[in-house]
Amino acid sequence: MKANRRTFLQSSAGASLAVPGAAGVSGAEKPRLDKAALDRILAEPVLRRDLLPAPVKIDRLELLRNRNQFLVRVRSTDGAESITVPNNSRLLDVYPLYLKRVAPFFIGKDARDLETLLWEVYRYQSNYKFQGLAFWVCVATVEMALLDLMGQITGKPIGDLLGGVRRRDIGVYRASGNRGNKPEEEIAYLKKLVAETGARAVKFRLGARMSRNADSPPGRSEALIPLAREAFGNDMTLYADANSSYDVPNAIRLGRLMEKYNYAMFEEPCEFDDLWAHKQVSDALTMPVGLGEQEFSMRRFQWVIENRAADIIQPDLHYFGGYIRCTQVARMANAAGMPCTLHLSESGFAYLNVLHFASYVADPGPFQEFKGETSIPFTCDTSPLTCKNGIVRCPAGPGFGIQIDPDYIRKFQAVKEV
Repeated sequence: MKANRRTFLQSSAGASLAVPGAAGVSGAEKPRLDKAALDRILAEPVLRRDLLPAPVKIDRLELLRNRNQFLVRVRSTDGAESITVPNNSRLLDVYPLYLKRVAPFFIGKDARDLETLLWEVYRYQSNYKFQGLAFWVCVATVEMALLDLMGQITGKPIGDLLGGVRRRDIGVYRASGNRGNKPEEEIAYLKKLVAETGARAVKFRLGARMSRNADSPPGRSEALIPLAREAFGNDMTLYADANSSYDVPNAIRLGRLMEKYNYAMFEEPCEFDDLWAHKQVSDALTMPVGLGEQEFSMRRFQWVIENRAADIIQPDLHYFGGYIRCTQVARMANAAGMPCTLHLSESGFAYLNVLHFASYVADPGPFQEFKGETSIPFTCDTSPLTCKNGIVRCPAGPGFGIQIDPDYIRKFQAVKEV
């Protein structure tokens, strides 16, 4: 029985005002779900169609661009409109897929059929042959725009459209993307992030990213693991992300060092698509292992949950295709006693997207990633969308609950062709 995992999950949940009562259970007590049980969960509806009695026919779905920034404007045939912020950093490379193979499919469709449409766009013109991050980023771009549109029409926030808001004050952690610096320099940087936000959890990088056991620089990880605990004391929740740096023996070796210093998560220790390696590491350690940021396959998430190849499930809202698919993963994870804590791809309003997800799923874990506030000018009547004492309040207004500055929007032009 992996008692340390139970201790972590319960104590971490108790440490965060964001998820009262959320807690994991030990490996011996966690339900073992077979594929048939998980299939039944996947078949359950996510979108609250009852909130939308009339059709929401999609008249226009435009990609707007200003240099390296994108917006999405969707209009219904009844004149309702929404403008949302997609994942700019990925669309710069993949937007031709959006223009040619994804957006055209949705024109004339009823947005209330979104769950069915997610499957049909996958089949449309054999789009499944493009499966992967490039395709699902484009689908997420449309899905988030349609959800915001339906939120504007109903007056409901995203969370109410997808099951019901449970919490608005969301605990966050700060993450460093640094590698190559000295351990002492990394500690100083992490302390700066904590001082800015009051975060009660931090995450830093181990290894050298897909490095086959190389460190950056050599010896940094082994020195940083104990140094971080010494620097922050026992009240700080510590996470570490290897970004696929290790084989199984070295992942277990580093993991056991982290266990010694009471770390709360070891993220993506082995190559991200080696699910079998992660199961070996997860089985060997008592500390929770996180996995999922690169995943695009629902069936592979299903396998991870069924076979307990990880302990914390981490889809990315943009990389995995949006809220509905991520909600399905979260439901499977929750049934198996696992938190579903999103990976945050850094782009525009990604932290706002994560806040809404954490507002309604059953167990998002105690802390969500926060990489700082957006530079996009906006107003929000229900939240400052700033971090104070480690908490960010999720907006309660329609859709995403924000209004982007019209002067900012006017700088954008519709992308007509590739």
